[in-house]
Amino acid sequence: QVQLIESGGGLVQAGGSLRLSCAASGRTFSSYAMGWFRQAPGKERDFVATISASGGSTVYADSVKGRFTISRDNAKNTVYLQMNSLKPEDTAVYYCAARPRRAMNPNEYAYWGQGTQVTVSS
Repeated sequence: QVQLIESGGGLVQAGGSLRLSCAASGRTFSSYAMGWFRQAPGKERDFVATISASGGSTVYADSVKGRFTISRDNAKNTVYLQMNSLKPEDTAVYYCAARPRRAMNPNEYAYWGQGTQVTVSS
């Protein structure tokens, strides 16, 4: 069982930056791959980025590649999403999720946080 709590969302102007954090409970965090997803109003939940359990491998959605960076600190049971050069179309609720191996399909993740709102103004 993994419990996840996101933080770091907020309102930022286009071109700005935010860093999201996702704190996990439990002693098995380092055995889980982690993913970030986002959901805009009226839209499906979309893949943003994922990182392997060790942190040695990452995958990004094309829409965020080069602007967002996923990382993790297994000693702190935390995964991060550094978001730079933000655009209005990045506005969404951002969720972190955990599963044993990396995946880009949100339906494959069993554990989810409650989400944090990111709003990018133009």
